[in-house]
Amino acid sequence: MSTRGEERQSEAELLVAEAVGRLIEFWGFRAVLGRIWAILYLSEKPLSASELCERLAISTGAASMSLAELERWGVVLRHRPPGERKDFFEAETDVWKMVSRVYRERELVQIERALEAFAQAAALFDLSARVGDAQERRAGRFARERTANLVELARLGRTLLGTLVERGRVDFTPLLAWARRPQR
Repeated sequence: MSTRGEERQSEAELLVAEAVGRLIEFWGFRAVLGRIWAILYLSEKPLSASELCERLAISTGAASMSLAELERWGVVLRHRPPGERKDFFEAETDVWKMVSRVYRERELVQIERALEAFAQAAALFDLSARVGDAQERRAGRFARERTANLVELARLGRTLLGTLVERGRVDFTPLLAWARRPQR
């Protein structure tokens, strides 16, 4: 490839890497993770950590930490060809596999944590609804009903997300029905 062609190729790769980095950052991950994955995804052959450092102008430490994290998420695979001293990396190319793993290991965990917090709060609101003056009891009942709405929504979200992860598609009719019903 000519020098000008290599420059164009490099510039295009960096544009893709930056765009993926911004998307990944929006999803709550560090941008460098998306940038590394994108460069590996666009590469015809596995790349070493030093090649990634050079292409992305990142430190060896940043590359090492990021590659280890990407491996934990199952989005980068490490190889050491026979006779080589260095490890080489390639991107997982099944995007749905990557996305569903994040949903399963991150978003579903957060929904479960929210449900636990809602259950604790509901118990406290129940207590408030039984003791104190009339205004405190009314406020406790009101907050308990609102918390019950949040529990329903979280359970619905858990079901929808679980279905999305397992089947790759979701029927949003139950969510729309929940949203359109009169709120308590």
